[in-house]
Amino acid sequence: MAGQRSRRRIPEATVARLPVYLQLLTDQFELEVSNISSEELAELAGVNAAKVRKDLSYLGSYGTRGVGYEVEFLIYQIKRELGLTHDWLVVIVGAGNLGQALAGHGGFTERGFPVGGIVDIDDAKVGSLIGGVRVRHVKDLNQVVQARNISIGVIATPGPAAQDAADALVAAGVTSILNFAPNLITAPHGVSVRKVDLAVELQILSYHEQRRANARAATTLQSVPGNGRRGASA
Repeated sequence: MAGQRSRRRIPEATVARLPVYLQLLTDQFELEVSNISSEELAELAGVNAAKVRKDLSYLGSYGTRGVGYEVEFLIYQIKRELGLTHDWLVVIVGAGNLGQALAGHGGFTERGFPVGGIVDIDDAKVGSLIGGVRVRHVKDLNQVVQARNISIGVIATPGPAAQDAADALVAAGVTSILNFAPNLITAPHGVSVRKVDLAVELQILSYHEQRRANARAATTLQSVPGNGRRGASA
């Protein structure tokens, strides 16, 4: 039964929270925490405990009353569901400033996504070494993907070149794309696309900052003498 539960399709919202749980659980494991309750994990993740229990139930994992979840086993279950029990090589399209920063980011390899190839259209960049990986020409993308059995591509090109990069990745056999370019891209059915839009993330942070500013302004207004008095009846 547990195997059948783990093979059920998991809602996208839950999938998006699993990496958050994984990082928090990994941090707890490094602190030598052996068990954690849904309430404790919920507080760390900023969600409610019922949502945590529901999310983890998709993995076939149910905590024990009074004990909670075994941290190490829960880490394994999440990694298994996210396909993180082995490495996934990625290929980066674009060896400019962003591509270089991504290729040199040790977190990719640490999280199980080592850079298996970097390609660029600029002959001046071809042949250079970035993060220990030799830059190849974009025309060699198919060869890079096939030789290294790569299924995940990262677009780090300027916006206008993003769709061409996506088309080249799909043609090479890549089935999952992470797009850092500001432009939206389209891909055939069956190809997964995720977009990292820094401007949108900043706008979300701006919303939270504006709420804090409004709260501070309201608090200041209430503290001014006379502002708390009731107005005279009409």
